[in-house]
This record gives sequence, C-alpha cells and structure tokens, in this order.
Amino acid sequence: MPPSDDALARMRFDANRKSLIAAYVLWFLLGYGGVHRMYLGRWVSGVIMLGLFAMSWVLTFVFIGYAGLGLIFLWWLLDALLIPGMARSADQRMIDTLRR
Repeated sequence: MPPSDDALARMRFDANRKSLIAAYVLWFLLGYGGVHRMYLGRWVSGVIMLGLFAMSWVLTFVFIGYAGLGLIFLWWLLDALLIPGMARSADQRMIDTLRR
C-alpha cells in the first residue's frame, strides 16, 4: 500500500525543513556575506548583503568602505534576532507549496 499524499507531504517537509542550528552557524561564520539569508530563502537580501560587503571591502582603501562594513555589522547583529522568524517563514512557504 503506497503512502498517502499527506504522508508524502510530511516526509518532503521533514526532509527540506530549515534548521535553526544550521542558520545560526551560517550566520556566525558567513553572516557578513548574507549566506544565512540565502539559506533561509531570502535570496535578494542575501545577495544585496553580499554585494554591499564586497563593495565595502574594495572601498576600504579610501576609508569610505568602513561605513559600509559598519552597516553590515549592524545588519548582522539584527539578523541574530530575526533568524527564528525567517526560519518559520521559510518553513511556512514550504508548507504552502506542498499543499498545492
């Protein structure tokens, strides 16, 4: 007897669920580059964060880049508080996709 559609959806959800531990490890190690945001499905803001980080490093030789690095640092700190909500949101989007 094959598994029901509900059981298959639950298995897909469990296999693709976003881990808070993985998100925080990515935030801590690669957070300045927005990798944790990309992991949680926030690709646009993750790429913007990565671009701002890269541009700021390039511009540090004229001291303008330090302002960008300061902004990235504040964004990085704020994301520490936002990660649980972003993970819930990513999981909810996946549930909505599986219900269709």
